[in-house]
Amino acid sequence: MRGGRHVSAVTDATFDLAAGECLALVGESGCGKSVLASALLGLLPQNAETAGSALLGDIDLLTADERTLARTVRGRRVGLVPQSPAAHLTPVRTVRSQLEETLRELAGVRRPQLRAAAVEAAERAAFPAGHLDRYPHELSGGLAQRAATALALIGDAPLLLADEPTTGLDRDLVERTVDELKRHVGEDRAMLLITHDLAAAERIADRVAVMYAGRVVELADAADFFGAPGPRHPYARGLLNALPEREFTPIPGMPPELSALPEGCAFAARCDRADEACATVPALTGAAACHHPHADVLEAPRA
Repeated sequence: MRGGRHVSAVTDATFDLAAGECLALVGESGCGKSVLASALLGLLPQNAETAGSALLGDIDLLTADERTLARTVRGRRVGLVPQSPAAHLTPVRTVRSQLEETLRELAGVRRPQLRAAAVEAAERAAFPAGHLDRYPHELSGGLAQRAATALALIGDAPLLLADEPTTGLDRDLVERTVDELKRHVGEDRAMLLITHDLAAAERIADRVAVMYAGRVVELADAADFFGAPGPRHPYARGLLNALPEREFTPIPGMPPELSALPEGCAFAARCDRADEACATVPALTGAAACHHPHADVLEAPRA
């Protein structure tokens, strides 16, 4: 950053993802979720640096060169539903044109079948055929989101990164979109779902990873996370208890700036369990990075 400062946007993020599995990555805005996804596809800004490894088969995504990422990974081995779809769509080309180009390059569809294939690809993401000949600036936010989702699904990539794929959609379309994404996973593909929508995560996730201030603070099976025994980390539990159908109780305070993280646990200032032990950063052990994890059952939803 300016002045030679460094900001650790994501630190010690460790998880695995198997074929046929959906991992939901949840957390407040600014915690590092989208940065992590961008790192996996080599889409970070030039002043960013990565360390470690991210293996997809025989390719290390963090060390692969741009040629490998562009010709072998993006679209073919890793599909992306971007967080800001309007910024990823080509502004001077219609949705149909972009779908047809992607079908030709990734699926090998030839010209006589392109028009019908584009309609079919649009239907997978509930994009109306009547809007295929519109330009991105003529689309609502929800339509742009569905167009980007349709493009991401074309390559049937082994790994799908879905970064806030339900932004701008009403509840019926949210459920239809996440169900289609789940069908995409099937038995031989995996999905990393980055979302603020805990209801969408509960609907399709097999496991849940919770990020806070650049770190993964909890990893849990979705059934345990959303049911009993519930999240173990106080922050993760607070996310669920803030939902209207649960306790509707907000987490006090604000998350810290990544450029000014405290020495110890980043959540301590907002946590009613904090004590002197929290002056050190807790390791992610026992599925929760917390010195005082919950072990009791999550509060039952209200009638």
